[in-house]
Amino acid sequence: MARYAQGIFTPKNPQKYIGKHKPRFRSSWETVFMQFCDANDHVLYWASEAIAIPYKNPFTGKNTVYIPDFFVVYRNKFGQQLAEVVEIKPKKQSMVENKASSRDKMVVALNHIKWAAATAYCKQQGFKFRVVNEDQIFHNGKK
Repeated sequence: MARYAQGIFTPKNPQKYIGKHKPRFRSSWETVFMQFCDANDHVLYWASEAIAIPYKNPFTGKNTVYIPDFFVVYRNKFGQQLAEVVEIKPKKQSMVENKASSRDKMVVALNHIKWAAATAYCKQQGFKFRVVNEDQIFHNGKK
């Protein structure tokens, strides 16, 4: 069974962290994203696992909640303040490949249901929703 980096992140700029609990990372990619949010001057505030979005699981028929990885408030290059809900996810859990197993296809399908709910929620709140994969985190070998 694969082991993933997990733990509590300690921000160097704690005034920027607005979450109600200590930021917990569940992968090294989430750690890199937390470091980015903490150190980037354009990021005004951020939180980890701070929003619960209701959705209906199509496989069980039950109402449940999706908790995206991050909420980030930042200033863009034009000085506008924007808010985004961000999910960190490997590409293989975002797109169905021809050789993917039935289980993998179900994971991707469920992720897309969650992301549709998140997109609708964010639109109502005036936020953006974005899924970030390894290509965006490590573009051109840079963080």
